Amino acid sequence: MDALTIHEAAETTGWSPRMLRYIERSGLVVPARSASGYRLYGAAELQRLRTLRELLQRHELNLSDLGFALRLGREAELREAIDDWFASEPHRPDGVAAADWLSWEQDKHEKLLAAAGGSAPAEPPMESAPAAVAAVGGSAPAEPPMESAPADSTTTNHVTEMSQA
Repeated sequence: MDALTIHEAAETTGWSPRMLRYIERSGLVVPARSASGYRLYGAAELQRLRTLRELLQRHELNLSDLGFALRLGREAELREAIDDWFASEPHRPDGVAAADWLSWEQDKHEKLLAAAGGSAPAEPPMESAPAAVAAVGGSAPAEPPMESAPADSTTTNHVTEMSQA
């Protein structure tokens, strides 16, 4: 079988080996494996990596966006929960007077942030969000969120290169 190792594929495609592993973990491009367990990138995988980069650039997407889209296609419960959230309208909780609603919501947010262990981050870390929701009487999702790409200079360089192209 004619195929490239992960390092050869990285040199050929411009994706770092670390990003190729992330793309594989996300389920976007999964190379074959040798009998010894090494990743083998053939022509089909190289084409998918090329067209993946083109898709990301053309539509200004991140790998995590595509990984999430893949989850939406595979997980009916997640898709339904998101559809329900978009279709829902805010409503004042029973037993909360209209004049008290704003302070009630502020208190709820403060409890969520305290349970997540942060003061007021722009976005609470996804790992702690289910615990925070459960701490204030909500229900946590059945599965943890998809792992995000490692934040390193290689990742940043690829994202920067893709957005500048």
